[in-house]
Amino acid sequence: MQTQLLPVSPDSLARAGEMIRAGQLVGFPTETVYGLGANALNEVAVKRIFEAKGRPGDNPLIVHISAVEQLLPLISVEPSPAARALMDACWPGPMTLIFPKSDVGPSAVTAGLDTVAVRLPAHPAARALIEAARRPIAAPSANRSGRPSPTTAAHVLEDMDGRIPLILDGGPCEVGLESTVIDITAETPRVLRPGGVTPEMIEAICGSAGVDPAVMRPLREGEVARSPGMKYRHYAPAGALTIVEGADEAVAQTIRRLYDEALTAGKRPLILALSGHMAAYGPRRALSLGADAAGMAHEIFARLRDADALGADALFAEAVPADGVGLAVMNRLGRAAAFHIIKAE
Repeated sequence: MQTQLLPVSPDSLARAGEMIRAGQLVGFPTETVYGLGANALNEVAVKRIFEAKGRPGDNPLIVHISAVEQLLPLISVEPSPAARALMDACWPGPMTLIFPKSDVGPSAVTAGLDTVAVRLPAHPAARALIEAARRPIAAPSANRSGRPSPTTAAHVLEDMDGRIPLILDGGPCEVGLESTVIDITAETPRVLRPGGVTPEMIEAICGSAGVDPAVMRPLREGEVARSPGMKYRHYAPAGALTIVEGADEAVAQTIRRLYDEALTAGKRPLILALSGHMAAYGPRRALSLGADAAGMAHEIFARLRDADALGADALFAEAVPADGVGLAVMNRLGRAAAFHIIKAE
């Protein structure tokens, strides 16, 4: 299969919409990361997503809509007051809500669960594609399963060349991390995957918010993945990643030691650090993750892909406090490292 890369335009959107209706796959931009879209109502098309990504079938997908009115056929209950408040405050935007599902759509979308995850993206090209397709679009991130999520069309092409027929290029993604996933089937909204809509923001909107314990640990034996991004090792570079947390100077000292030990052992080490800390690593090979947690959220996936391009096989990353958007950053870094997190000496 030949993969075309086309800039977003009225013509390319119309063509992509036709392809979605015909059961084909399209890579497309959102404000979070690039998505790999298929007609959410077509079981054959949805299964092609799993094939193209090499994605396990028990990992649910998110259904993307272009207007709130498109939500009701997909769910089996009226949205709760908390859901309505979140939708009013955060849609369109980087927030996915989990509802009890209706009978509309194949079970492959929901991985056999009795709930469905739905998002109304803010990116105009994403909404235009949904409108052109005249269908809700099921879409995980447009990367090979387990790889860092794509934040540019070039990243999608790197993973999906020859696997899908079309990628729409809408430029770099604004947010850089996948959407916040919130389970609103219980009384208290619970974050299953953190993102740009933080627990603090949810609490301010709804009066309360919880965070699932699995956000910062692997699922235990027998636990069910109720959201994308929960069960499997995700976002991982080719090299082994270690996260170091603690006071700034202790972190820098520990990372310098680990880097030098790896180099002596014949490894090709690389440091991932906040821009203000880069000088602490001297001549050692390092990539900047931005100035703070928000910058890190925007840069992390691209830098993990850069690490692969540089051939790094031992990576050492600074941690940030796991609050606000920092919770989302540490969730992604943690899963990329298979939660190999050490305390600085």
